[in-house]
Amino acid sequence: MTSFTYAAISAQGDGRVAIAFGHHLIRITAAETAGRLGVLEATVPAGEGPPLHVHEREDELFRVLSGRFGFWAADEFVELEEGGVIALPRGIPHRFQNVGTSEGKLLVVLTPGGFEGFFPLIEARQPQGFGEIAAIAAEFGLTFLPQSGVEAAA
Repeated sequence: MTSFTYAAISAQGDGRVAIAFGHHLIRITAAETAGRLGVLEATVPAGEGPPLHVHEREDELFRVLSGRFGFWAADEFVELEEGGVIALPRGIPHRFQNVGTSEGKLLVVLTPGGFEGFFPLIEARQPQGFGEIAAIAAEFGLTFLPQSGVEAAA
């Protein structure tokens, strides 16, 4: 990995698309920032979002680019609309869901970087069933948790 001594730039329309658990546009990778961060955009249909999970390796920052999203983080819940931002530390159970009525978009910054590679790898490997998905997730320090006690927004 190179040192991070230059600007990592992703102009409008730049990035690598990964169609895995929705549409993800990988804007800046860990390889471009000497591992310090990764940046992606997630396009999320109404009612969709990942299951409850924990990242062991990275903190996440979400900025709502469009739509309305609910975020569950440990015992907290918050709804954010366009322009809203939430930062989540590694190690806490969390999930998000597009609680609006139309497609929404999130900008996600991961630090350190690396997890942005999860979506292209899922797309490339095409895992069959939860066991294979969980095995790939484990390679990235991601663990899926039971959904108990986490309800969708009314």
